[in-house]
Amino acid sequence: TNKKFVYLISPDKIKDENFYINLSLVLSSGKVSFFQLRLKKETNINKLIIGKKIKKICKKYKVKFLINDDPLLAKKLNADGCHLGQKDMDILKARKILKNKIIGVTCHNSIKLAKNAKKNGADYLAFGAFYSTKTKKIEKYADIKILNWSKKNIKVPVVAIGGITNKNYLNLLDNGAKLIAVSSYIWKNKNALKAVMSFYEN
Repeated sequence: TNKKFVYLISPDKIKDENFYINLSLVLSSGKVSFFQLRLKKETNINKLIIGKKIKKICKKYKVKFLINDDPLLAKKLNADGCHLGQKDMDILKARKILKNKIIGVTCHNSIKLAKNAKKNGADYLAFGAFYSTKTKKIEKYADIKILNWSKKNIKVPVVAIGGITNKNYLNLLDNGAKLIAVSSYIWKNKNALKAVMSFYEN
């Protein structure tokens, strides 16, 4: 397997300086490939301030820094790229803004969405939710079959997302996910670094 298969998503709220200390610790482990800033209820100016701090930490530890939903913010921050949900900006528009930066697209459990994203030049596809999660209201669950299908048919890296813990992730990697996206499992743990390392102990 990929030595750095963790794709880390920020908590919904970044409350204080402790977060940055924790993030530095986690990223210094060398076990995280991507960090996605996903702040749904934050003002744009705060996203910029927080984003600048996080970008420095990501750069220091050579972790790719992505912004959720917002190609314009990704461009402003000169982030490594952007992650688009199905309700966000169209990938072709986002590509005009972000040029050759990384763009990932949420495809839920849909072969049609995956084919479309690939055709439109997505750099990675995200499928999920695979397990129940408190981070989001789940409308559709994804099936392991979609990982097998994409491994055979689509040569774009796949991120699996949704309720992933150190107890259920192996099945996803074994079936073709290149990366696993984790958020609450890490940030709700008393020791975020330990939580990340627990994925590498099996």
